[in-house]
Amino acid sequence: MTELHKNLINGEWVGTDGAENINPSNTAEVVGLYARATAEETKQAIAAAKAAFPAWSRSGILERHAILSKTAQEILARKAELGELLSREEGKTLPEGIGEVTRAAQIFDFFAGEVLRLGGEVLPSARPGIGVEITREPIGVIGIITPWNFPIAIPTWKMAPALAYGNTVVIKPADLVPGSTWAIVDILKRAGLPNGVVNLVMGKGSVVGQTMLDSKDVTAISFTGSVGTGKRVAAASIEHNRKFQLEMGGKNPTVVLDDADLKIAVESVAQSAFFSTGQRCTASSRIIVTEGIHDRFVAALAERAAGLNVGHALEKGVDIGPVVDASQLKQDTDYIAIGKAEGAKLVAGGELVKRGTEGFFLQPTLFTETNNQMRISREEIFGPVASVIRVKDYEEALHVSNDTEFGLSAGIVTTSLKYATHFKRNAEAGMVMVNVPTAGVDFHVPFGGRKGSSYGSREQGTYAKEFFTVVKTAYTAAG
Repeated sequence: MTELHKNLINGEWVGTDGAENINPSNTAEVVGLYARATAEETKQAIAAAKAAFPAWSRSGILERHAILSKTAQEILARKAELGELLSREEGKTLPEGIGEVTRAAQIFDFFAGEVLRLGGEVLPSARPGIGVEITREPIGVIGIITPWNFPIAIPTWKMAPALAYGNTVVIKPADLVPGSTWAIVDILKRAGLPNGVVNLVMGKGSVVGQTMLDSKDVTAISFTGSVGTGKRVAAASIEHNRKFQLEMGGKNPTVVLDDADLKIAVESVAQSAFFSTGQRCTASSRIIVTEGIHDRFVAALAERAAGLNVGHALEKGVDIGPVVDASQLKQDTDYIAIGKAEGAKLVAGGELVKRGTEGFFLQPTLFTETNNQMRISREEIFGPVASVIRVKDYEEALHVSNDTEFGLSAGIVTTSLKYATHFKRNAEAGMVMVNVPTAGVDFHVPFGGRKGSSYGSREQGTYAKEFFTVVKTAYTAAG
């Protein structure tokens, strides 16, 4: 009988009703059975976090440092095991899964250090004999809602700073991938985290997520997911005068100029568009290429895409794992049909792949002869599907690059310092990449976008304190 992985509420594992977690590389395999929280259990989790906040927010920095450091050490020691779990439930290849787990360990280690670096300012007042102190304090109960595409990294880069700065947490992972978050929460509990400081409530967004949104006791919500759900998070948060942080969609461009190194351009775009099955908010799906290099680039990228090995995420030599589930696969194939109907030319992929196990396998797909007004150029597909847009010169490339409602990541491949510098300044994106893939960011620097991609302060690195703390100004007269 499959063991039920329960929710964690006030330090206790609770739950009776569970749902199967299915492997997208082999739909006959059940990764595990995971509890689904009720609305009442979610309310209990919020109450536990609220009750735990006073003590945790005033806990010693050495206690918090030790717990986060111990968590980082165990994650790193178990990276092969946890990477396999991640790959089994989400579909990333095993090297990608282990890489994501390693990043989670680095994030906890970074924020363990941040606990010891908490600081403020001391300023003179405009009035004689008065001192001014500016400090940062934790804000309360943080509701965290995470997506399925980075099932360890994203929960980690939200939980680690929340805890480091003295907040308590109620976290709801994506219903498709509860296992990775469950494992991290289990590690945190065994690392010595007091009861109620982190509460895990797995289950449906319509039940668990909505209960979190409806609660006046959730002080802030950090959300990563779809644009539609992000708008609902914002509306509910405004009603409660709640702080909120949104990371949503992307339709990220990579510009390839005539002077680009062809090998670097092809590999950068292939990594951005197709690896992790294209299921990254930073993936580059609009490839904007100037006329002089266009044909050579397209031929080389089509050859690279055709040579990528699609298969079971745990098999050696596999470059691209499966799409996460049947619904996402249908979305991908629907957009491929839309691209064909719009007149785009399919030059690579676009077909389902049969393997030794039943899974959601799709060939990396490349369209050419597209324009920036097509739906496949404007709407986020979230799969291994990319479109090449031919442009005359750099000026047109920059215009097309910025002609989108999103603004998360943008890339350029060029050997020109002039164009690289200009693009970094003028690309309307939160992150700009020169001669490197748009997908792939470091754990210690800010992450986030502009326009319709993000709302609120940046995630990760020292910039995380902007969301997870509140500034206090205190005046003291010498007496």
